[in-house]
Amino acid sequence: MLKALSIFSGNANRPLAQEICRYVEVPLGNANVSAFSDGESFVEISENVRGVNCFVVQSTCKPVNQNLMELLVVIDALKRASAGSIVAVIPYFGYARQDRKVRPRTPISAKLVADLITAAGADRVLSVDLHAGQIQGFFNIPLDHLYAMPVMIDYLREKLHGKDTVIVSPDAGGVERARAYSKRLKAGLAIIDKRRAAPNVSEVMNIIGDVEGKHAVIIDDLIDTAGTLTQAADAVKAKGAESVIAAASHAVFSGPALSRLEASCMDEIIVTNSTPRQGEIEKITYLSVAKLLGEAIKRIHHGDSISSLFV
Repeated sequence: MLKALSIFSGNANRPLAQEICRYVEVPLGNANVSAFSDGESFVEISENVRGVNCFVVQSTCKPVNQNLMELLVVIDALKRASAGSIVAVIPYFGYARQDRKVRPRTPISAKLVADLITAAGADRVLSVDLHAGQIQGFFNIPLDHLYAMPVMIDYLREKLHGKDTVIVSPDAGGVERARAYSKRLKAGLAIIDKRRAAPNVSEVMNIIGDVEGKHAVIIDDLIDTAGTLTQAADAVKAKGAESVIAAASHAVFSGPALSRLEASCMDEIIVTNSTPRQGEIEKITYLSVAKLLGEAIKRIHHGDSISSLFV
């Protein structure tokens, strides 16, 4: 007999969780996620979850530490309430950029966060577009790594139909991602050679590939301060691109990101709702990953393969 299914949410992704619930056709789990006056996170599960397969939807986006702690406390509450299984659904995995020691005496925080989630009691993790694929190996529990590419491809294919398009990687590390988009959209490929002088500070050096007269689409996994992205867009436009669009899975948007995007030469910035919406800028288009995550949740619950969703 199949166990019951319940979906809970922290405060970071409640609208996304509600959208996932509509797709899965179950109500959002009844849980009070709040904080004491000193900032301590508190959770009370207000329904019976004994033996239930529970999915907790929470991105560890800003405020990162608060949202991470909320996730851990919800997982712990479900474990102590005898949940049948607990799956941490983390659309955006914070701390993912700290996946290795970049200098002596620095932490590998992504591994630390993985250990915290496991220690809290999660049985499985489901995430979208990790900053680095090797983070999957940081977990000692199963991790399903989905890609927002199918959502992005459908939108871009319709928007760019019949146009001479080139996919642009903003740095050498994103070439594999850009190549995958280029192959599926049957478009050209260009790479920006970028040198980083300091954290969150980048300098575009040159462009490898032909962008002149073409509709350029800059592909990245996330937009943080938008410094890299806006410089890349300026460089592509200076090389004669007819239009510039950016597409990124995660809209982190910290610091001066929104003002930079609004003032940029980009015609459109396409992101997903893996993190909460911030501000209303006409250039930004939000695409939903609720159906993608909802389908994965249904398949995990029923014990079906989700490998077809990895593409």
